[in-house]
Amino acid sequence: MAVKIRLQRHGKKNFAFFHIVVADTRAPRDGRFIEQIGSYNPNTNPATIVLNDERALAWLNVGAQPTLVVRRILSYEGVLLRKHLQGGVAKGALTQEQADQKFNAWKAQRDAKINAKIEGISKAAADAVKAAHEAESKVNQERAEALAKKKAEAEEAARAAAEAAAAEKAAKEAEAAAAEATAENPEA
Repeated sequence: MAVKIRLQRHGKKNFAFFHIVVADTRAPRDGRFIEQIGSYNPNTNPATIVLNDERALAWLNVGAQPTLVVRRILSYEGVLLRKHLQGGVAKGALTQEQADQKFNAWKAQRDAKINAKIEGISKAAADAVKAAHEAESKVNQERAEALAKKKAEAEEAARAAAEAAAAEKAAKEAEAAAAEATAENPEA
């Protein structure tokens, strides 16, 4: 029986996640499987991978063939590197301690890279929020300046209108005084 390590689709439309399963090649994609060894969620950033490394390595050692995507996932998680190092130990090229040391160094480097990506994503999100806040405060300041300018223009127009009304009233009073003076003194 030919055995493959492949993905089994779950989730809703446009929001899929996958189980990593060991299945007979003749079984349908989402059908019968032998063993579930992990899950893969590409909807998160970075993608969430939960994998039983020991079981994946055991299945690879007995001849299970991973699909292309699962091969990438196994490589990302270091299962293929462990298989390679175990082959070196079996041939006598290196000791188990050396293999473990190489794998641990690789794992530390990979974890540092993942943490840097996560920090970069969170920093980029914080910078985007800060930039949006600064843009909003700039727009609010421009609005406040425009409103203050409009208010000052309205006050200036009201002051000018009041001065014009006062001047008109003074002119009417002067006319009225002149008219009274001519009415009291018609000879002049």
